[in-house]
Amino acid sequence: MTIQEAQARVDAWIRQYGVRYFSELTNMAVLTEEVGEVARIIARRYGDQSSKPGDELDLADELADVMWVVICLANQTGIDLDEALERNMAKKTLRDSTRHINNEKLKH
Repeated sequence: MTIQEAQARVDAWIRQYGVRYFSELTNMAVLTEEVGEVARIIARRYGDQSSKPGDELDLADELADVMWVVICLANQTGIDLDEALERNMAKKTLRDSTRHINNEKLKH
């Protein structure tokens, strides 16, 4: 699935099952919540925290939740994520083409 297809599928789902998009502010709060769930899993799987009994540690599902809300925000604000990602990659390439290669901290 392309990003453009994902944006269309999320939009179709919202229109069929979701009634309407949550407000941008609500979606920002939901995004923060979903990123927190990703952070919890990372802290427990790769960090020093231990899991609690019954913890759901499905990182793939939580990352998909983050993508869902990002796509919702893009859709409701008129952003083409394909185009935005292309511009962002070009910006990073121009800005960082030698930055990380020359970073002594990354050579260890």
